[in-house]
Amino acid sequence: MMKVAVVGAAGRMGSSVCEAVLAAGMDLVARLDAGDPITEQSLAGADVVVEFSVPDATDANVHAILDAGSHAVVGTTGWTAERLDAVREHAQRVGKNALIAPNFALSAVLAMAFAEKAAAMFESVEVIELHHPDKVDAPSGTATTSAQRIGAARKAAGMVSPDNTQSDPLGTRGGQIEGVRVHAVRLRGLYAHEEILLGNPGEQLTIRQDSFGRESFMPGILLAVREVANRPGLTYGLEPLLNL
Repeated sequence: MMKVAVVGAAGRMGSSVCEAVLAAGMDLVARLDAGDPITEQSLAGADVVVEFSVPDATDANVHAILDAGSHAVVGTTGWTAERLDAVREHAQRVGKNALIAPNFALSAVLAMAFAEKAAAMFESVEVIELHHPDKVDAPSGTATTSAQRIGAARKAAGMVSPDNTQSDPLGTRGGQIEGVRVHAVRLRGLYAHEEILLGNPGEQLTIRQDSFGRESFMPGILLAVREVANRPGLTYGLEPLLNL
């Protein structure tokens, strides 16, 4: 039976992960939260540790998990290329694996893949992410990753979205990630949603993904828990596990 620990277990996502691990018939050997040390002893011999904390704590948590001799599955967002490189080097050095994903909802993974495919076929593209107002970071990791992948595909194709805006003193045109405009909405009643808008003369393609609750992330998290031991070093995103 696979032994699993959860860091951030007292949070909403962490508690849902604990329930999903138990429902899947895995052995939940440890529940850790803020202030709890992450050591080989506190992780109770976990094969895999699922980390859902906050952006300010996740780096130290992931490195501690690797040092403790466990594989890491990470759902906390806000990772940069430099921080990912540090995890990759650490994982390779200690012979353990890490899987970090901007979104574990299968619909979100597919939306990003579809958008990347379509990115070079449309003149204009913008990304809108919509979340509940308790979310602490903006833009979301999903929107950032979407824009990075879309931007890379459009750069390779030599495409730039037209925009004749001459004045925007309040920044209402949104932020730019790899040349893609990204807009973050925070509204009570929402959970986690993303729209990728692509436009050509006379046509528009809208790719929309909606998560209405934490249960939408559990199949992807359990897939990552089962597969991380077979993915040497660092894996970013669920795409390799889904053959996308």
